[in-house]
Amino acid sequence: MLDDFLWRAALGGFGVALAAGPLGCFVVWRRMAYFGASVAHTALLGVALGLLLAIDLTVGILLTCISFAAAIVLLQRKTALASDTLLGILAHASLAIGIVALSFMEGVRVDLMGYLFGDVLAVSRTDLLWIFIGGGLCIGILIVIWRPLLAITVHEELARAEGIPVLAIQLTFTLLLAIVIAVSMKIVGALLIISLLIIPAATARPFAQSPESMAVFAGLIGVLSVAAGLFASVTWDTPSGPSIVVASSVLFAASLLARRSVR
Repeated sequence: MLDDFLWRAALGGFGVALAAGPLGCFVVWRRMAYFGASVAHTALLGVALGLLLAIDLTVGILLTCISFAAAIVLLQRKTALASDTLLGILAHASLAIGIVALSFMEGVRVDLMGYLFGDVLAVSRTDLLWIFIGGGLCIGILIVIWRPLLAITVHEELARAEGIPVLAIQLTFTLLLAIVIAVSMKIVGALLIISLLIIPAATARPFAQSPESMAVFAGLIGVLSVAAGLFASVTWDTPSGPSIVVASSVLFAASLLARRSVR
């Protein structure tokens, strides 16, 4: 029999993987890995905001990530700076401000390592609610905007000519990305969350026959990575978040070998 905390860890990890997989496909297709990492870096500022306002930390992280994602999309259209430069400035400034703000909060004990690298074994029932409600909402909205988002990803100018509201769809997708990142903090942490978005999607890509099948494969590969990572963490007493990422990386390497063998 598995302990209760292991069941919560597994359910939380599976929920995040199933939500992150399909979104990660668009992150890979649209080459938005750095964008996702930048949004994740603002999470510590959200922790500081939650403590300052005495609200649920997940709410603080959610508000910060959503605000950052929306601001980036709008600023990219208003400034002459290159996108990667703008992302680098805002992401690292947010991360630094969050750490500095936390250092000034005397009498408040914050597990900084847990927020940076995750602690899936500490997932609570409340965290599970956030993960499944937030993840389910994101997948539902992604299904609704799937075709126009895919059209924009393939050819943005053609999609605009066909009357697709490009800015609105892009903004919606970035907000979904921010929500998944925010609710995934407990699983792999701010510094590793982007790995659950891009590695399963990249692993699934060579074997998928269509965008939809790639999204399904990415979710399943993410689930397998979580299961393998948790098994390794419990068996060898390794950090749970990094163990999940290592398992995901091993699956990616195996997919490359398998592809070479087939060729």
